[in-house]
Amino acid sequence: MTVESVKPAAVDAPELREPPLAGGGVPVLGHGLKLVRDPLAFMSRLREHGDVVRLKLGPKTVYAVTTPALTGAMALSTDYKIDGPLWESLEGLLGKEGVATANGPRHRRQRRTIQPAFRLDAIPAYGPIMEEEAHALTERWRGGETVDCTSESFRVAVRIAARCLLRGDFMDERAERLCVALATVFRGMYRRMVVPLGPLYRLPLPANREFNRALADLHLLVDEIVAERRASGQKPDDLLTALLAAKDENGDPIGEQEIHDQVVAILTPGSETVASTIMWLLQVLAEHPEHGDRVRAEVESVTGGRPVAFDDVRKLTHTNNVVVEAMRLRPAVWILTRRAVTDTELGGYRIPAGADIIYSPYAIQRDGKSYADNLEFDPDRWLPERAKDVPRYAMSPFSVGNRKCPSDHFSMAQLSLITAAVATAYRFEQVAGSNDTTRVGITLRPHSLLLKPVPR
Repeated sequence: MTVESVKPAAVDAPELREPPLAGGGVPVLGHGLKLVRDPLAFMSRLREHGDVVRLKLGPKTVYAVTTPALTGAMALSTDYKIDGPLWESLEGLLGKEGVATANGPRHRRQRRTIQPAFRLDAIPAYGPIMEEEAHALTERWRGGETVDCTSESFRVAVRIAARCLLRGDFMDERAERLCVALATVFRGMYRRMVVPLGPLYRLPLPANREFNRALADLHLLVDEIVAERRASGQKPDDLLTALLAAKDENGDPIGEQEIHDQVVAILTPGSETVASTIMWLLQVLAEHPEHGDRVRAEVESVTGGRPVAFDDVRKLTHTNNVVVEAMRLRPAVWILTRRAVTDTELGGYRIPAGADIIYSPYAIQRDGKSYADNLEFDPDRWLPERAKDVPRYAMSPFSVGNRKCPSDHFSMAQLSLITAAVATAYRFEQVAGSNDTTRVGITLRPHSLLLKPVPR
């Protein structure tokens, strides 16, 4: 099926149907209870009921899209915008003026501001910083000592983002603050998305107070970064300098709130998703040591025994495939939402204006209709002769269209470099107290991954 075959038709076409309603809803909460109890299994089963399925989340009717072709069609269509339960739940963090949540002309103008920092030809300039941080990670660990993969993954993700894009002297203490606060904020935002109980989340309950404190600390952290740059008077060639010099549609400097929201979008969702992926990559190396051995052998064949460098990454085929396969099975961003801006059609079903649409990259990327041995960790499925059999849009970890993540090349480079560095230095074993089961929030990551690095 191609995108053209599911192109929206005239909304008055007589063949348009109402999508089927998923079973298992309960009074008041609808399907929200199932999304809270076992969201990954629930979303993964929806394709059994149709290509488009209706859900009830509290009082809301939400449309779930379950096939790669339809999610691709939706992402490329102007009939849908960034909005819906996910983005409403993230509003307290991302604000309304950043590139992550903006739509229309503002979004296009903001992407023009930040895009130069992520151009393919700009990425090599970040190479020395990525190398330094990747090797510092391996040098900080000691054989036989337990590594808390959550804090270590956040530390390296935040430091790379801050040093490359904000040229910040980002101390470990701030990375720890970000790690702790993000865990609380994203957990609370997920609850607000699947069980939208509105005023109840404003009550002075312990969970609400904890959420509010964490959210306030995140925004304070961003204010500190911007204030420090202004006070320094420095103008390095980085993304923060570009934001401070950016103009709006009228040629005036952009407002303080937009600068704040843009820095939030750089540091928080980006660090959360990259850090979560690093955690899963470490889990993969512990669970599949044979692939760690293959990564090490590949790195040594390319480097001849010297430390792996940024310029080596494009030659590390198996290493890159390990990263892609980890993102397929454990995507950091497992759920996304859109909103219909007009009465439209998707897959032969009527979608009314204002309707919220939800879909799960996790479910789509694990679907047995798209992948042979769909639940097996198999990096070789991304070799060219096999990758051609994967349906279009069945693997879109950075999204597509005008909402494609601008930092895709930046993220892939650091993920592959970190994987190469740690797999060359260590094998990994889980230790007592480790829990690598999936913690579900706005993103996916292991509950508490504790590993023992064993020097090679």
